[in-house]
Amino acid sequence: MKRIVFIICINVILLGCNTEHANVVFHKTHEPKKSEAPFSDVVQVNHLFFLSGQVGMDHATRKLVEGGIKAETQQTLENIKAVLEHHGMKMNDVVKCTVILSDIKDFTVFNDVYKTYFPQKPARTTFAAKDLAVGAKIEIECVAVKK
Repeated sequence: MKRIVFIICINVILLGCNTEHANVVFHKTHEPKKSEAPFSDVVQVNHLFFLSGQVGMDHATRKLVEGGIKAETQQTLENIKAVLEHHGMKMNDVVKCTVILSDIKDFTVFNDVYKTYFPQKPARTTFAAKDLAVGAKIEIECVAVKK
């Protein structure tokens, strides 16, 4: 089933990214402290918005929030919400998420928080990786559609 969802998502992305007629915008970050980062917070292709991965960092302090996976998941999702709002969208505009956990044992706690932010149930892939940037316990990237 995951393979089928993945293949469908890739096809949707590729069809949405037809470069012959695509309007591609590499948006500047809304956070001045990230202006020198080697990536865009959001790349827009027509009505599709590809959000770079977010971690549970408090952007005011540039430090991970304390409190473990629950607190980091909440902050990560609030960071995604802020990026979406900066571009005139909401959490219900998200159609696909990729979630990376540093420990798959955190899945249940993460999922309980995640469900409160995405009642529309966007397509999702979740896996664990040994290490994440800045020692984070979670990273989430999303694709959203601006109506």
